[in-house]
Parts: sequence; structure tokens; C-alpha cells
Amino acid sequence: MTAAPDPDPHLPDLDALPRAEFAFPGPLRDRLVAAILDGSKTSTTGLVADYEHDGDPLPRPGHREVVVDSSGRPVAVIEVTQVRVVPLAEVDLAHAVDEGEGHTSVAQWRADHERFWHGAEMRAALGDPEFTVDDATPAVLERFRVVTLLPDGAG
Repeated sequence: MTAAPDPDPHLPDLDALPRAEFAFPGPLRDRLVAAILDGSKTSTTGLVADYEHDGDPLPRPGHREVVVDSSGRPVAVIEVTQVRVVPLAEVDLAHAVDEGEGHTSVAQWRADHERFWHGAEMRAALGDPEFTVDDATPAVLERFRVVTLLPDGAG
């Protein structure tokens, strides 16, 4: 019987970092995590309403989180590089493209995000079956970089 290997001293303490959960577990999260891992996703959008509902502070530059996949397995550590809060109507094309979901217009990005935000899972998470967004809804535009790709089974 062999002993378990010692933890990699170069890996961050994953238990000390908050979890970054993109979307809800399932196909969308899997696509977003894959885009983070391949470098095509370097931005994300949240809603101020979601942060307020959860009692979470808005992200800030330098903040690090552990990205988890649909099974809850840590796959990467990201660091926030920029945060802007703007009305939904002011989301720009560069941000939409950098979300790594293949959007080529802000209108396409907005339609996909509205489907998510108006979906049953998001409305349930917010505790509001009638939740909706409009041009004035405050959006949290976050840019990040991957600082560590984690080996299989990390955490």
C-alpha cells in the first residue's frame, strides 16, 4: 500500500478561496468552464441584484476564486482584473465577445443572457418568480485572468 502523495506546495490553498460558480451546474456551466480553461473566456457578467440577494460584496480587482465545474471539482484559480457596474444597456461589444460564448453582437449576447436571467433557475435563486431585467438593470462587468490551472482531482 502506497501513501498518498504530498500536496503540491505550488498550488494555492483552495479551501481558503471562495468558489466561482459560472451559471448553474449542467451544460452551460460546462461550456463556460471549458472556455475559461482554453483562454477564450476572460470576462463575465453578473447582476447587482444577485449579489445583493446573496449578501455578497461585489468583486474587486485582485480578488481570487476557485472555478468549479458542474460536479463541484476545482479546475482553475482566477483573479479579477477589472470590475465595472453599468446599466445593462451600456454593455459593450468587447465585453460580450470576451465572455467566450461566440457572440458577435451585443444584441445576441443580451438575448442569451436574458434567457438565462429570466429562466426558472435564476428566478428561483433570486426568490422572485417574476424577476426581469431591462436597460437600466445594474450589471457587474468583470474581467479576470487564469492564474492557476489545477490538475485533475485537485481540492
